[in-house]
Amino acid sequence: MVAFDEMNGVGNITRDAYLRLKDWLDKAPPDLMSLRRSQAELFFRRIGITFAVYGDEQSTERLIPFDIIPRVLTKPEWSKLEEGLVQRVNALNAFLKDIYGPRECIRAGIIPADLVDNNPGFRPEMVGFRPPHDIYVQIAGIDIVRVDADTFYVLEDNARTPSGVSYMLENREVMMRLFPELFRDHRIAPVDNYPDRLLQTLRSVAPRFAMDEPTCVLLTPGQYNSAFYEHSFLADKLGIELVEGSDLFVDDAIVYMRTTEGPQRVDVIYRRIDDEYLDPLAFNPDSVLGVAGLFEAYKAGNVTLANAVGTGVADDKAVYSYMPEIIRFFTGQDAILKNVPTYRCREKDSLAYVLDNLNELVVKEVNGSGGYGMLVGPHATARQIDDFRKRLKHDPDGFIAQPTLALSTCPTFVASGVAPRHVDLRPFVLSGSDRVRIVPGGLTRVALKDGSLVVNSSQGGGTKDTWVLDA
Repeated sequence: MVAFDEMNGVGNITRDAYLRLKDWLDKAPPDLMSLRRSQAELFFRRIGITFAVYGDEQSTERLIPFDIIPRVLTKPEWSKLEEGLVQRVNALNAFLKDIYGPRECIRAGIIPADLVDNNPGFRPEMVGFRPPHDIYVQIAGIDIVRVDADTFYVLEDNARTPSGVSYMLENREVMMRLFPELFRDHRIAPVDNYPDRLLQTLRSVAPRFAMDEPTCVLLTPGQYNSAFYEHSFLADKLGIELVEGSDLFVDDAIVYMRTTEGPQRVDVIYRRIDDEYLDPLAFNPDSVLGVAGLFEAYKAGNVTLANAVGTGVADDKAVYSYMPEIIRFFTGQDAILKNVPTYRCREKDSLAYVLDNLNELVVKEVNGSGGYGMLVGPHATARQIDDFRKRLKHDPDGFIAQPTLALSTCPTFVASGVAPRHVDLRPFVLSGSDRVRIVPGGLTRVALKDGSLVVNSSQGGGTKDTWVLDA
């Protein structure tokens, strides 16, 4: 299976978007590249960009590897992606509004009721409740892969608490510091206005009676969370308070923040805590991370939670398989960005096919994330395939399968020099009451191991700066 290379296509002819970068790479001595990579690592260590890997006994904090060769997209390529992203996130919001409301898509047979009602991300407490401005997913991270010059697929939707935007911003900053000459030679669309756009989005979804400048806070589980760096980074960039559950309290269904000048009312909470831990009175009674009474204040319409409670149902990989039908039902249009063809193992014929072809397929848990709980058939051992066959037979509803795509590659600086490595892309889509905002680009994740298709940082993947050419 020959992968499409985003710099060299399939015939080793440099594509127009990469001409200047290729020329620079050809002229750059290897020792300069090594020096720049070391400088980038030093920069990231100095500012503390690390993440935790739960269950890792060797090291509690790791530095996400950063590749110094950027990924380049043209303006027409980005325009197509942007149009598809807006369509998809609008459909996700319409779908969530419907399943917690009239459930027309279920009655129309677009998606089975049990796939919604039995989903771990479905929150029956949200049925009949409409969040401020009917927006459920204010911040979405849509994972996209590419297979040729013209074809992009959505790999999965992240509608709960998508992470990684801090790396998008820091990657750009370090590239501008280390390679100013490349920025002089290219017109690259900026990403540094993302915090402004996020703040505009959060303020736009405040309850209707909020002040002209609503009070927004970022709610974090605390410093031991794997994404705490990002939480503190974003709060600082947004100019809002970073709070933990103990910093907030609820009185008469109104949320307040404790300050040195007394209680201050809170209008919008950008929460980075999962549903289960948000409110011990409404969900997990053992939670010490959330705020007692928060869900009551939310349902009273006195505070906005971004993202809404119950959005996790849209993250489910079995629900993902119905997205083309969901998009058509709610928008009246075919999906601009296609799904990867998906076999639902809950269906008898699909299960039989998957069991017969495990060595050729990628099999994923419907509620899995981070690259865990998946089988990449062509790269799996006989024992791994046998173990997955047993798991599938035991719980077919818990899995989907997809063909092994020839994911595109990008030039990457590795120990042996510049070599192609597989990549994906996570653009961040912001849905406000006024409009949808997307900064051009996103977080490119790269599988640093030769031949690997798994880009997740927890599985050894790294990141790249993503350039969208402005001309």
